[in-house]
Amino acid sequence: MNLNKTPNLTPKPLNTLVNKAQSSDLQVKAQISNNLGNVTLVMELPMYDFYRMSDVANERAEREGEPIAQRKLDMTHATKLASFILKGIVSAVIMEFEKNNTKAPEVYYSIQKMLGEQPYMALQPLVANLRTAGKDGSNLRAIEIVTNENEVVGIRLWLSQRDILYIVDGQHRRKGIQLLIEFLEEIRQDHKYPPKKNKLFPHNRDDRTVPNDEMEVWIQCYEMIRSACKVTLEVHLGLDIIEERQLFHDLNNLSKKVERSLALDFDSSNPVNAYIKEELVETELIKISLKDVIDWNEDDGSITRKDIVAVNAHLLLNKTNITGATPAQVEPKLDIARDFWDRITKMPFFGQEGAKTKTLLAQPVMLKALAKLTYDFAFGRFKSEEYLKQLLDGIETIDFSHNNPIWRYYQLSEEEVVKYNLNNLDEYLPDNSTGNRDIGQFESQTQWMRLGSKHNDIFPILGDMIRWELRLPSRHNKNRG
Repeated sequence: MNLNKTPNLTPKPLNTLVNKAQSSDLQVKAQISNNLGNVTLVMELPMYDFYRMSDVANERAEREGEPIAQRKLDMTHATKLASFILKGIVSAVIMEFEKNNTKAPEVYYSIQKMLGEQPYMALQPLVANLRTAGKDGSNLRAIEIVTNENEVVGIRLWLSQRDILYIVDGQHRRKGIQLLIEFLEEIRQDHKYPPKKNKLFPHNRDDRTVPNDEMEVWIQCYEMIRSACKVTLEVHLGLDIIEERQLFHDLNNLSKKVERSLALDFDSSNPVNAYIKEELVETELIKISLKDVIDWNEDDGSITRKDIVAVNAHLLLNKTNITGATPAQVEPKLDIARDFWDRITKMPFFGQEGAKTKTLLAQPVMLKALAKLTYDFAFGRFKSEEYLKQLLDGIETIDFSHNNPIWRYYQLSEEEVVKYNLNNLDEYLPDNSTGNRDIGQFESQTQWMRLGSKHNDIFPILGDMIRWELRLPSRHNKNRG
Protein backbone atom coordinates (compact mmCIF):
# COMPACT_ATOMS: atom_id res chain seq x y z
CA MET A 1 0.00 0.00 0.00
CA ASN A 2 1.27 3.43 -0.89
CA LEU A 3 0.50 5.60 2.14
CA ASN A 4 1.89 8.79 0.53
CA LYS A 5 -0.37 8.93 -2.52
CA THR A 6 -2.49 11.95 -3.44
CA PRO A 7 -5.84 11.87 -1.55
CA ASN A 8 -8.71 10.32 -3.48
CA LEU A 9 -12.29 10.45 -2.20
CA THR A 10 -13.45 7.47 -4.29
CA PRO A 11 -14.48 4.54 -2.00
CA LYS A 12 -12.02 1.62 -2.43
CA PRO A 13 -10.85 -1.65 -0.74
CA LEU A 14 -8.43 -0.88 2.09
CA ASN A 15 -5.32 -2.16 0.28
CA THR A 16 -6.18 -0.12 -2.83
CA LEU A 17 -8.80 2.09 -1.17
CA VAL A 18 -11.56 1.10 -3.64
CA ASN A 19 -14.99 -0.35 -2.78
CA LYS A 20 -18.49 0.45 -1.64
CA ALA A 21 -19.92 0.31 1.85
CA GLN A 22 -23.36 -1.00 2.78
CA SER A 23 -25.64 1.21 4.86
CA SER A 24 -26.05 -1.46 7.54
CA ASP A 25 -22.30 -1.61 8.25
CA LEU A 26 -20.68 0.19 11.19
CA GLN A 27 -18.45 3.15 10.35
CA VAL A 28 -15.17 3.39 12.27
CA LYS A 29 -12.44 5.99 12.00
CA ALA A 30 -8.88 4.64 12.02
CA GLN A 31 -5.26 5.44 11.27
CA ILE A 32 -3.22 3.23 8.95
CA SER A 33 0.10 2.22 10.50
CA ASN A 34 3.10 0.11 9.59
CA ASN A 35 4.33 -2.27 12.29
CA LEU A 36 7.59 -3.96 11.23
CA GLY A 37 6.37 -4.07 7.62
CA ASN A 38 2.82 -5.18 8.45
CA VAL A 39 -0.19 -2.97 7.76
CA THR A 40 -2.17 -2.36 10.97
CA LEU A 41 -4.98 -0.06 12.02
CA VAL A 42 -5.06 2.12 15.14
CA MET A 43 -8.59 2.97 16.22
CA GLU A 44 -10.65 4.14 19.18
CA LEU A 45 -14.01 2.68 20.17
CA PRO A 46 -16.35 3.49 23.05
CA MET A 47 -16.00 0.77 25.70
CA TYR A 48 -19.53 -0.47 25.10
CA ASP A 49 -19.06 -0.78 21.31
CA PHE A 50 -15.65 -2.39 21.73
CA TYR A 51 -17.12 -5.13 23.94
CA ARG A 52 -19.97 -5.73 21.48
CA MET A 53 -17.64 -5.97 18.46
CA SER A 54 -14.91 -8.15 20.01
CA ASP A 55 -14.43 -11.73 21.13
CA VAL A 56 -11.77 -14.03 22.58
CA ALA A 57 -10.62 -17.28 20.97
CA ASN A 58 -10.85 -19.44 24.09
CA GLU A 59 -11.99 -22.92 25.15
CA ARG A 60 -15.54 -22.19 24.03
CA ALA A 61 -14.23 -21.45 20.57
CA GLU A 62 -12.45 -24.80 20.47
CA ARG A 63 -15.64 -26.66 21.34
CA GLU A 64 -17.31 -24.89 18.43
CA GLY A 65 -14.54 -25.89 16.07
CA GLU A 66 -12.63 -22.60 16.10
CA PRO A 67 -8.91 -22.30 16.95
CA ILE A 68 -7.71 -21.20 20.40
CA ALA A 69 -5.25 -18.30 20.62
CA GLN A 70 -5.54 -17.32 24.28
CA ARG A 71 -4.61 -18.47 27.77
CA LYS A 72 -7.26 -19.43 30.34
CA LEU A 73 -9.19 -16.49 31.74
CA ASP A 74 -8.36 -15.52 35.34
CA MET A 75 -11.61 -14.16 36.79
CA THR A 76 -9.91 -12.74 39.88
CA HIS A 77 -7.62 -10.63 37.71
CA ALA A 78 -10.51 -9.59 35.46
CA THR A 79 -12.59 -8.51 38.47
CA LYS A 80 -9.72 -6.38 39.78
CA LEU A 81 -9.47 -4.74 36.37
CA ALA A 82 -13.22 -4.10 36.41
CA SER A 83 -12.84 -2.29 39.75
CA PHE A 84 -9.93 -0.29 38.34
CA ILE A 85 -11.92 0.72 35.26
CA LEU A 86 -14.92 1.70 37.40
CA LYS A 87 -12.66 3.91 39.49
CA GLY A 88 -11.41 5.51 36.28
CA ILE A 89 -14.92 6.07 34.90
CA VAL A 90 -16.04 7.82 38.11
CA SER A 91 -12.94 10.01 37.89
CA ALA A 92 -13.74 10.78 34.24
CA VAL A 93 -17.30 11.81 35.12
CA ILE A 94 -15.98 14.18 37.79
CA MET A 95 -13.51 15.65 35.30
CA GLU A 96 -16.39 16.37 32.90
CA PHE A 97 -17.97 18.56 35.57
CA GLU A 98 -14.67 20.35 36.12
CA LYS A 99 -14.17 20.94 32.38
CA ASN A 100 -17.49 22.80 32.43
CA ASN A 101 -16.31 24.86 35.42
CA THR A 102 -18.83 23.11 37.64
CA LYS A 103 -18.16 21.25 40.86
CA ALA A 104 -19.63 17.76 40.91
CA PRO A 105 -22.19 17.01 43.65
CA GLU A 106 -20.61 15.73 46.86
CA VAL A 107 -21.85 12.17 46.31
CA TYR A 108 -19.48 11.85 43.31
CA TYR A 109 -16.46 12.59 45.52
CA SER A 110 -17.79 10.31 48.25
CA ILE A 111 -18.01 7.41 45.79
CA GLN A 112 -14.58 8.26 44.39
CA LYS A 113 -13.09 8.13 47.88
CA MET A 114 -14.69 4.74 48.57
CA LEU A 115 -13.25 3.38 45.33
CA GLY A 116 -9.85 4.97 45.96
CA GLU A 117 -8.11 7.91 44.32
CA GLN A 118 -4.89 8.07 42.34
CA PRO A 119 -3.01 10.80 40.42
CA TYR A 120 -3.67 9.45 36.91
CA MET A 121 -5.58 6.58 35.32
CA ALA A 122 -5.54 5.04 31.86
CA LEU A 123 -5.94 1.70 30.11
CA GLN A 124 -3.15 0.53 27.85
CA PRO A 125 -4.08 -0.14 24.21
CA LEU A 126 -5.42 -3.59 23.35
CA VAL A 127 -4.24 -5.70 20.43
CA ALA A 128 -6.70 -7.49 18.18
CA ASN A 129 -6.78 -9.44 14.94
CA LEU A 130 -9.48 -8.84 12.35
CA ARG A 131 -9.49 -12.33 10.88
CA THR A 132 -11.90 -11.46 8.07
CA ALA A 133 -9.82 -8.52 6.83
CA GLY A 134 -7.65 -10.41 4.38
CA LYS A 135 -3.93 -9.78 3.90
CA ASP A 136 -3.20 -6.09 4.52
CA GLY A 137 -6.95 -5.48 4.70
CA SER A 138 -7.79 -6.54 1.14
CA ASN A 139 -11.34 -7.59 2.16
CA LEU A 140 -12.18 -4.32 3.91
CA ARG A 141 -13.85 -1.18 2.59
CA ALA A 142 -12.63 2.32 3.42
CA ILE A 143 -12.24 5.87 2.19
CA GLU A 144 -9.62 8.43 3.07
CA ILE A 145 -10.46 11.28 5.44
CA VAL A 146 -8.90 14.50 4.19
CA THR A 147 -8.74 18.09 5.40
CA ASN A 148 -9.63 21.15 3.33
CA GLU A 149 -5.92 21.30 2.47
CA ASN A 150 -6.11 17.74 1.03
CA GLU A 151 -4.08 16.30 3.91
CA VAL A 152 -4.93 12.67 4.71
CA VAL A 153 -5.73 12.41 8.43
CA GLY A 154 -7.07 8.85 8.52
CA ILE A 155 -9.60 6.54 6.97
CA ARG A 156 -13.28 5.80 7.41
CA LEU A 157 -13.74 2.04 7.63
CA TRP A 158 -16.93 -0.02 7.24
CA LEU A 159 -17.22 -3.16 9.35
CA SER A 160 -19.97 -5.74 8.91
CA GLN A 161 -21.49 -8.03 11.53
CA ARG A 162 -19.03 -10.77 10.60
CA ASP A 163 -15.99 -8.55 11.20
CA ILE A 164 -15.10 -9.54 14.78
CA LEU A 165 -12.11 -8.14 16.63
CA TYR A 166 -10.41 -11.19 18.13
CA ILE A 167 -8.39 -10.11 21.16
CA VAL A 168 -4.72 -11.09 21.07
CA ASP A 169 -3.56 -9.05 24.06
CA GLY A 170 -6.16 -7.76 26.52
CA GLN A 171 -8.71 -10.48 27.19
CA HIS A 172 -8.74 -9.62 30.91
CA ARG A 173 -9.31 -5.94 30.14
CA ARG A 174 -12.17 -6.95 27.86
CA LYS A 175 -13.66 -9.16 30.56
CA GLY A 176 -13.26 -6.33 33.07
CA ILE A 177 -15.23 -4.05 30.73
CA GLN A 178 -17.91 -6.73 30.43
CA LEU A 179 -18.19 -7.05 34.22
CA LEU A 180 -18.46 -3.26 34.51
CA ILE A 181 -21.22 -3.09 31.88
CA GLU A 182 -23.14 -5.85 33.65
CA PHE A 183 -22.68 -4.09 37.00
CA LEU A 184 -24.05 -0.78 35.71
CA GLU A 185 -26.89 -2.37 33.75
CA GLU A 186 -28.00 -4.40 36.77
CA ILE A 187 -28.06 -1.26 38.92
CA ARG A 188 -30.04 0.66 36.29
CA GLN A 189 -32.55 -2.16 35.95
CA ASP A 190 -33.03 -3.24 39.57
CA HIS A 191 -32.03 -0.08 41.47
CA LYS A 192 -30.08 -2.41 43.75
CA TYR A 193 -26.40 -3.17 44.11
CA PRO A 194 -25.41 -6.71 43.08
CA PRO A 195 -24.87 -9.28 45.87
CA LYS A 196 -21.65 -8.82 47.81
CA LYS A 197 -19.83 -11.68 46.10
CA ASN A 198 -20.19 -9.88 42.77
CA LYS A 199 -19.84 -6.28 43.87
CA LEU A 200 -17.40 -3.84 42.30
CA PHE A 201 -18.38 -0.96 44.57
CA PRO A 202 -17.79 -1.38 48.34
CA HIS A 203 -20.96 0.37 49.57
CA ASN A 204 -20.67 -1.50 52.92
CA ARG A 205 -24.40 -1.46 53.57
CA ASP A 206 -26.69 -4.39 54.34
CA ASP A 207 -29.44 -2.74 52.30
CA ARG A 208 -28.55 -3.10 48.62
CA THR A 209 -31.01 -0.42 47.50
CA VAL A 210 -29.22 2.30 45.52
CA PRO A 211 -29.94 5.79 46.93
CA ASN A 212 -31.21 8.31 44.37
CA ASP A 213 -28.10 10.49 44.49
CA GLU A 214 -25.83 7.46 43.91
CA MET A 215 -28.09 6.28 41.09
CA GLU A 216 -27.38 9.54 39.27
CA VAL A 217 -23.63 8.77 39.45
CA TRP A 218 -24.08 5.31 37.94
CA ILE A 219 -26.30 6.65 35.15
CA GLN A 220 -23.58 9.14 34.26
CA CYS A 221 -20.98 6.35 34.30
CA TYR A 222 -23.12 4.21 32.00
CA GLU A 223 -23.47 7.06 29.53
CA MET A 224 -19.73 7.63 29.73
CA ILE A 225 -18.81 4.07 28.67
CA ARG A 226 -21.18 4.35 25.72
CA SER A 227 -19.71 7.61 24.47
CA ALA A 228 -16.72 9.55 25.78
CA CYS A 229 -14.64 6.81 27.46
CA LYS A 230 -12.95 4.79 24.75
CA VAL A 231 -10.37 2.06 24.37
CA THR A 232 -7.51 2.26 21.90
CA LEU A 233 -6.76 -0.76 19.72
CA GLU A 234 -3.99 -1.80 17.42
CA VAL A 235 -5.73 -4.05 14.91
CA HIS A 236 -3.74 -6.56 12.88
CA LEU A 237 -5.29 -7.65 9.61
CA GLY A 238 -6.08 -11.14 8.39
CA LEU A 239 -3.61 -13.09 10.56
CA ASP A 240 -3.99 -16.87 10.45
CA ILE A 241 -3.95 -18.86 13.70
CA ILE A 242 -0.18 -19.50 13.59
CA GLU A 243 0.53 -15.79 13.14
CA GLU A 244 -1.97 -14.85 15.85
CA ARG A 245 -0.42 -17.23 18.35
CA GLN A 246 3.06 -15.94 17.52
CA LEU A 247 1.90 -12.38 18.12
CA PHE A 248 0.38 -13.44 21.47
CA HIS A 249 3.69 -15.06 22.47
CA ASP A 250 5.78 -12.05 21.50
CA LEU A 251 3.55 -9.52 23.23
CA ASN A 252 3.55 -11.49 26.47
CA ASN A 253 7.11 -12.81 26.60
CA LEU A 254 9.44 -10.21 25.08
CA SER A 255 8.81 -7.52 27.69
CA LYS A 256 10.71 -7.38 30.97
CA LYS A 257 8.61 -7.38 34.11
CA VAL A 258 9.01 -4.35 36.37
CA GLU A 259 10.75 -5.10 39.66
CA ARG A 260 8.29 -5.39 42.53
CA SER A 261 9.91 -2.68 44.67
CA LEU A 262 10.01 -0.22 41.76
CA ALA A 263 6.37 -0.91 40.87
CA LEU A 264 5.33 -0.28 44.47
CA ASP A 265 7.43 2.89 44.59
CA PHE A 266 5.57 4.28 41.57
CA ASP A 267 2.06 3.26 42.69
CA SER A 268 0.02 5.86 44.58
CA SER A 269 -3.41 4.27 44.07
CA ASN A 270 -3.35 1.57 46.75
CA PRO A 271 -4.32 2.97 50.20
CA VAL A 272 -1.77 0.77 52.01
CA ASN A 273 0.97 1.95 49.68
CA ALA A 274 -0.19 5.55 50.13
CA TYR A 275 0.02 5.16 53.92
CA ILE A 276 3.55 3.75 53.66
CA LYS A 277 4.69 6.61 51.42
CA GLU A 278 3.10 9.45 53.33
CA GLU A 279 3.51 8.35 56.95
CA LEU A 280 6.48 6.00 57.01
CA VAL A 281 8.81 6.90 54.15
CA GLU A 282 8.34 10.64 53.58
CA THR A 283 8.51 11.27 57.35
CA GLU A 284 11.75 9.22 57.39
CA LEU A 285 10.33 6.94 60.06
CA ILE A 286 11.45 4.04 57.85
CA LYS A 287 14.43 3.97 55.49
CA ILE A 288 13.72 2.25 52.18
CA SER A 289 16.17 0.37 49.97
CA LEU A 290 15.67 -1.20 46.54
CA LYS A 291 17.62 -4.40 47.23
CA ASP A 292 18.07 -6.82 50.10
CA VAL A 293 21.26 -6.51 52.11
CA ILE A 294 23.21 -9.75 51.67
CA ASP A 295 26.29 -8.74 53.64
CA TRP A 296 25.01 -7.75 57.09
CA ASN A 297 28.21 -5.81 57.74
CA GLU A 298 27.03 -3.35 55.06
CA ASP A 299 23.53 -2.94 56.52
CA ASP A 300 22.45 0.71 56.70
CA GLY A 301 19.28 -0.01 58.66
CA SER A 302 16.92 0.20 55.68
CA ILE A 303 14.22 -2.23 54.61
CA THR A 304 13.13 -3.03 51.06
CA ARG A 305 9.87 -1.58 49.82
CA LYS A 306 8.46 -5.00 49.02
CA ASP A 307 9.13 -6.11 52.61
CA ILE A 308 7.62 -3.03 54.23
CA VAL A 309 4.56 -3.49 52.00
CA ALA A 310 4.27 -7.16 53.00
CA VAL A 311 4.49 -6.29 56.71
CA ASN A 312 1.73 -3.71 56.35
CA ALA A 313 -0.36 -6.16 54.36
CA HIS A 314 -0.39 -8.40 57.45
CA LEU A 315 -0.95 -5.44 59.76
CA LEU A 316 -3.85 -3.83 57.88
CA LEU A 317 -5.39 -6.58 55.75
CA ASN A 318 -4.38 -9.92 57.30
CA LYS A 319 -3.02 -10.81 53.86
CA THR A 320 0.38 -11.46 52.32
CA ASN A 321 -0.07 -8.70 49.72
CA ILE A 322 -1.96 -5.42 49.33
CA THR A 323 -3.64 -6.18 46.00
CA GLY A 324 -7.23 -5.01 45.90
CA ALA A 325 -7.07 -3.00 49.14
CA THR A 326 -9.72 -0.29 49.38
CA PRO A 327 -9.85 2.87 51.50
CA ALA A 328 -12.86 1.44 53.33
CA GLN A 329 -10.74 -1.52 54.47
CA VAL A 330 -7.65 0.45 55.40
CA GLU A 331 -8.60 3.83 56.86
CA PRO A 332 -10.37 2.53 60.03
CA LYS A 333 -7.20 0.59 60.94
CA LEU A 334 -4.62 3.35 60.50
CA ASP A 335 -4.59 4.47 64.14
CA ILE A 336 -3.53 0.99 65.21
CA ALA A 337 -0.93 0.92 62.43
CA ARG A 338 0.52 4.25 63.61
CA ASP A 339 0.73 2.97 67.19
CA PHE A 340 2.43 -0.23 65.97
CA TRP A 341 5.11 1.57 63.95
CA ASP A 342 5.66 4.21 66.62
CA ARG A 343 6.62 1.44 69.04
CA ILE A 344 8.68 -0.56 66.55
CA THR A 345 10.75 2.40 65.37
CA LYS A 346 11.64 3.31 68.95
CA MET A 347 13.12 -0.11 69.67
CA PRO A 348 16.92 -0.29 70.20
CA PHE A 349 18.98 -0.49 66.97
CA PHE A 350 15.95 -0.54 64.64
CA GLY A 351 16.68 1.47 61.48
CA GLN A 352 20.28 2.10 62.49
CA GLU A 353 23.46 1.07 60.69
CA GLY A 354 24.26 -2.56 61.39
CA ALA A 355 20.73 -3.24 62.67
CA LYS A 356 20.65 -6.76 61.26
CA THR A 357 23.65 -7.76 63.36
CA LYS A 358 22.04 -6.41 66.55
CA THR A 359 18.30 -7.10 66.48
CA LEU A 360 15.96 -9.62 64.88
CA LEU A 361 13.51 -6.77 64.35
CA ALA A 362 15.65 -5.84 61.36
CA GLN A 363 14.58 -9.10 59.69
CA PRO A 364 11.21 -8.62 57.91
CA VAL A 365 9.81 -11.99 58.97
CA MET A 366 9.93 -10.91 62.63
CA LEU A 367 8.01 -7.74 61.74
CA LYS A 368 5.45 -9.89 59.91
CA ALA A 369 4.99 -11.98 63.06
CA LEU A 370 4.34 -8.89 65.17
CA ALA A 371 2.08 -7.36 62.51
CA LYS A 372 -0.01 -10.53 62.29
CA LEU A 373 -0.44 -10.65 66.07
CA THR A 374 -1.46 -7.00 66.10
CA TYR A 375 -4.09 -7.61 63.43
CA ASP A 376 -5.44 -10.66 65.27
CA PHE A 377 -5.90 -8.85 68.59
CA ALA A 378 -7.10 -5.57 67.03
CA PHE A 379 -9.36 -6.74 64.20
CA GLY A 380 -9.37 -10.53 64.02
CA ARG A 381 -11.99 -13.07 64.95
CA PHE A 382 -10.79 -13.19 68.56
CA LYS A 383 -9.96 -9.50 68.92
CA SER A 384 -9.33 -8.22 72.42
CA GLU A 385 -8.39 -4.75 73.62
CA GLU A 386 -6.75 -6.31 76.66
CA TYR A 387 -4.51 -8.62 74.62
CA LEU A 388 -3.76 -5.89 72.07
CA LYS A 389 -2.53 -3.59 74.83
CA GLN A 390 -0.57 -6.45 76.38
CA LEU A 391 1.12 -7.09 73.02
CA LEU A 392 1.94 -3.50 72.09
CA ASP A 393 3.11 -2.60 75.60
CA GLY A 394 5.10 -5.81 75.75
CA ILE A 395 7.09 -5.28 72.55
CA GLU A 396 9.66 -3.16 74.37
CA THR A 397 10.14 -5.91 76.99
CA ILE A 398 11.03 -8.64 74.48
CA ASP A 399 14.67 -9.50 73.94
CA PHE A 400 15.06 -9.38 70.15
CA SER A 401 18.82 -9.91 70.34
CA HIS A 402 20.46 -12.78 68.48
CA ASN A 403 21.51 -14.40 71.76
CA ASN A 404 17.99 -14.90 73.09
CA PRO A 405 17.79 -18.72 73.12
CA ILE A 406 14.07 -18.76 72.35
CA TRP A 407 14.76 -17.94 68.67
CA ARG A 408 16.96 -21.02 68.28
CA TYR A 409 14.61 -23.32 70.19
CA TYR A 410 14.56 -25.91 67.39
CA GLN A 411 18.37 -26.15 67.54
CA LEU A 412 18.54 -26.68 71.31
CA SER A 413 19.04 -30.00 73.05
CA GLU A 414 16.58 -31.13 75.71
CA GLU A 415 19.10 -30.15 78.38
CA GLU A 416 19.45 -26.67 76.89
CA VAL A 417 15.67 -26.26 76.75
CA VAL A 418 15.55 -26.91 80.50
CA LYS A 419 18.61 -24.74 81.14
CA TYR A 420 17.02 -21.74 79.44
CA ASN A 421 13.61 -22.30 81.12
CA LEU A 422 11.86 -23.02 77.85
CA ASN A 423 10.26 -26.24 79.11
CA ASN A 424 6.65 -25.36 78.36
CA LEU A 425 7.27 -23.42 75.15
CA ASP A 426 6.24 -26.48 73.16
CA GLU A 427 2.68 -25.99 74.44
CA TYR A 428 2.52 -22.82 72.34
CA LEU A 429 4.17 -24.28 69.25
CA PRO A 430 2.54 -26.35 66.49
CA ASP A 431 2.95 -30.11 66.45
CA ASN A 432 6.37 -31.06 65.08
CA SER A 433 4.76 -33.64 62.80
CA THR A 434 3.13 -30.97 60.67
CA GLY A 435 4.76 -28.33 58.50
CA ASN A 436 8.19 -26.74 58.26
CA ARG A 437 10.01 -26.15 61.56
CA ASP A 438 13.26 -24.86 60.08
CA ILE A 439 12.85 -21.22 61.11
CA GLY A 440 16.52 -20.37 60.63
CA GLN A 441 20.06 -21.08 61.80
CA PHE A 442 22.14 -19.69 64.64
CA GLU A 443 25.70 -19.12 63.42
CA SER A 444 28.14 -19.97 66.20
CA GLN A 445 30.99 -17.98 64.64
CA THR A 446 29.12 -14.67 64.26
CA GLN A 447 26.54 -15.33 66.99
CA TRP A 448 23.85 -14.25 64.54
CA MET A 449 20.44 -15.86 64.20
CA ARG A 450 19.54 -15.79 60.51
CA LEU A 451 15.81 -16.43 60.11
CA GLY A 452 14.81 -18.40 57.04
CA SER A 453 13.39 -17.22 53.72
CA LYS A 454 10.12 -19.19 53.87
CA HIS A 455 8.33 -16.38 55.66
CA ASN A 456 4.82 -17.81 55.46
CA ASP A 457 5.99 -20.91 57.35
CA ILE A 458 8.12 -19.04 59.84
CA PHE A 459 6.22 -15.94 61.00
CA PRO A 460 3.35 -17.90 62.65
CA ILE A 461 5.92 -19.81 64.76
CA LEU A 462 7.68 -16.60 65.72
CA GLY A 463 4.26 -15.27 66.68
CA ASP A 464 3.77 -18.31 68.93
CA MET A 465 7.07 -17.61 70.63
CA ILE A 466 6.07 -13.98 71.21
CA ARG A 467 2.74 -15.12 72.65
CA TRP A 468 4.66 -17.33 75.07
CA GLU A 469 7.05 -14.52 76.02
CA LEU A 470 4.19 -12.12 76.80
CA ARG A 471 1.88 -14.76 78.33
CA LEU A 472 -0.72 -14.16 75.66
CA PRO A 473 -3.15 -16.99 74.85
CA SER A 474 -1.82 -19.75 72.61
CA ARG A 475 -3.41 -20.00 69.19
CA HIS A 476 -3.35 -23.78 69.69
CA ASN A 477 -5.37 -23.52 72.89
CA LYS A 478 -8.97 -24.42 72.12
CA ASN A 479 -10.19 -22.18 74.92
CA ARG A 480 -8.03 -19.29 73.56
CA GLY A 481 -7.41 -17.90 77.00
